[in-house]
Amino acid sequence: MYKLINKVLIIFSGLIIVGLVLIYGLYSGYIRFNYPSLTEYPIQGIDVSHHQNEINWQQLDKERVRFVFIKATEGSDFKDNSFTANWRHAGEQGFVVGAYHFFTFCRSGEEQAINFIETVPKVANMLPPVIDLEYGGNCQLTTGKEQVLAEIAILIERLEVFYQKKPILYVTQEFFDDFLVGKFEQNPLWIRNIYRRPALKDRRPWMFWQYANRGRLSGIETVVDLNTFNGTKEEFETLIKN
Repeated sequence: MYKLINKVLIIFSGLIIVGLVLIYGLYSGYIRFNYPSLTEYPIQGIDVSHHQNEINWQQLDKERVRFVFIKATEGSDFKDNSFTANWRHAGEQGFVVGAYHFFTFCRSGEEQAINFIETVPKVANMLPPVIDLEYGGNCQLTTGKEQVLAEIAILIERLEVFYQKKPILYVTQEFFDDFLVGKFEQNPLWIRNIYRRPALKDRRPWMFWQYANRGRLSGIETVVDLNTFNGTKEEFETLIKN
């Protein structure tokens, strides 16, 4: 009996160690759920903000990072203090750049459009503007669904008129299910799913996929979001030229 108990304890201890190693690997970004190949997804990239601190853009692998979405603004008055430097340095290193705005429930679409347009320059061969739609880090939701959709519609319209590109909607699965099923179907989608390939309720196609939120790349000291473009190199070139 003693030998059996000892054996069970050894196995149990081993499982605990394996579990702790797995948890550490996932948290630190050295292990992921998704590993999309460059064969299937030849255009891959990242999204960054001030949370990535100072980035060594020269060290980034240009095969793994073809595009960079950079946080510009949030709500009606917040401007990311790393946006200008990230935008300039990424462009200097030849990365295709785009900017995103974190939509907040507590400010109007008009106010938020003004904030973004004041911050993000309109330049040739840039990615369409992105509207980040999610619950995490947002204001408390105090209005109904239709009012939220109305403010998003205003923001979409203002950005499309100014940048002459249909804004991309970055969404979590939860936000999409609650607000966007059957809505804004002409706008490309960028889906966050760090566990598996996205599959939407209405089978709507998606253009970008954020497949990891704790990736590791040479040139960035912190973890970073990893993304893919769902299309060919030719389709990507068309997207940035439109």
